[in-house]
Amino acid sequence: MSRATPVPACVRAALAHAQRTALTARFLLEPALKLSRLLKLSSCALALSLALPATTAWAQTRGGTLSMIVQPEPPMLIPALNQQGPTQYITGKIYEGLLTYSFDLKPQPGLAKSWEVSPDGLTYTFHLQEGVKWHDGKPFTADDVVFTMTEMLPKTHALARVIFKQYLDRAEKIDEHTVSLHLKSPFPAFMLVFGPGFSPMMPRHLYAGTDYATNPANQKPVGTGPFKFKEWKRGEYVKLERNPDYWMEGKPYLDELIFNVIPDAASRAVAYERGSVDVLRGGDIDDVDVRRIRALPNTEYTTKGWEIFSPQAYLLFNMRKPPFDNVKVRRAVMAAINRKMVVDNIFFGQGKISTGPLVYTEMFYDKNTPPMPFDMKQARALIKESGVNPQDYTIRQLSLPYGSSWDRLGEYTKQSLEQLGFKVELEATDAGGWAARTGDWDFDLTMVYSYQYGDPALGVERLYTESNIVKGSPFANVQGYRNPEADKLWAQAAAESDPAKRQALYSQIQTMLTEDVANGFLMDMEFPTLYRSKVKNLVQTAIGVNETFADVYLEP
Repeated sequence: MSRATPVPACVRAALAHAQRTALTARFLLEPALKLSRLLKLSSCALALSLALPATTAWAQTRGGTLSMIVQPEPPMLIPALNQQGPTQYITGKIYEGLLTYSFDLKPQPGLAKSWEVSPDGLTYTFHLQEGVKWHDGKPFTADDVVFTMTEMLPKTHALARVIFKQYLDRAEKIDEHTVSLHLKSPFPAFMLVFGPGFSPMMPRHLYAGTDYATNPANQKPVGTGPFKFKEWKRGEYVKLERNPDYWMEGKPYLDELIFNVIPDAASRAVAYERGSVDVLRGGDIDDVDVRRIRALPNTEYTTKGWEIFSPQAYLLFNMRKPPFDNVKVRRAVMAAINRKMVVDNIFFGQGKISTGPLVYTEMFYDKNTPPMPFDMKQARALIKESGVNPQDYTIRQLSLPYGSSWDRLGEYTKQSLEQLGFKVELEATDAGGWAARTGDWDFDLTMVYSYQYGDPALGVERLYTESNIVKGSPFANVQGYRNPEADKLWAQAAAESDPAKRQALYSQIQTMLTEDVANGFLMDMEFPTLYRSKVKNLVQTAIGVNETFADVYLEP
């Protein structure tokens, strides 16, 4: 539609109603034609016909298989137990959250169709969609929400553990389709925790009273999403199939999703070029190949869909023992790393140099945080001031198995440490092994990226507070950073309702953590998504390709 063509209110209402009820072409077009006859092509009906071009909902086709890549192969497909990127990518189609989020991080309906927040900010009431079933046919009810939020996630989910244990007082079932969550104190970021990555709804009837880690249900995921688990042939692919009983009438459009396991980055690029895969997620191919693949015919490119995640790459120093218990050694390492070279030459411009613990797209980011410049002379001076003799240490550097860019970053980090006089041994592992060893603190140095989830109280605080020094998760305070003064500031900022006061508190935190080198902040990452032009509605929210894909279809 031309920008100059106004859309009448009645048309906007009709379009909104169609989107909410998710009607398919057959159900939408017939009533629309009857309406136009009744109105004898009144101005509203005529505008409606002009406002809906051939690419809108009623042109969507049913059927087909969407072929993708999952890299690396995830250790499991239960998002309540594992929150690594590959796991979230696949399970976002199987499991759902109460909400999803627009590109500007505004909450949108998911398994909750509506909600209210009490004036004092302490009670959140959600009205659930009706007619929702788990993939095994059991109904989804408020009991599942209460169980998920108060029993399972606080014990198993690294991200949710901190928030729910600290702020959630209780969850109350009002009726089968209504639940109220009561907070201990106001928490302005709470509306951002209900996406599928942070709060995936889990089936109470399968998990209540069991050992979550060894539950047989982990072998065949059961969610409420538009796609059901079909097959996992390890080392080759994961297949999901259309859920015929999905609660959104007429959806999903696709019959099948295939996530191919292709270990080699060059082979993944070839797979796209030859047409055997349709979508390349950020990290699927080497960053050096992105520009070439983007230029291929009938290929689309976007960096949208990562707004809720805001990923940051950083070094993890094990601060429990020498030499990284010494802040001057950590500062020396950061001074020895040319982060501009990392961004430009290792990740080929897919990001920006980090200035501190918050990425530039995160709420309350402070661009004035004191920088950590690349300066080898200063790095060697800091080592001398630290009193540490690098020759006394052999650093066990655990490699992150997420592709060749991370391999190159690992090699470069090793060289930087060796220039300071340390001996370094690279230790390779797979994704599951990396998660296990990092969660058990079995490393001297490693690297990773984590999601910041829009608000620092959600995705950043968990990485630095002393209360979250817990074994078993690679996305907690695994480095062992302790700073009681920072912990007080985190608590004050999370509960503060005045945005200006929150900004002042978070600015203090950013300066403090940067000076302490609480992690080795490297790069604010930008992930591209490349896909064939025939793939429609791929990226529609701030959750991007981790979304349900209920609306995705293939153009003939």
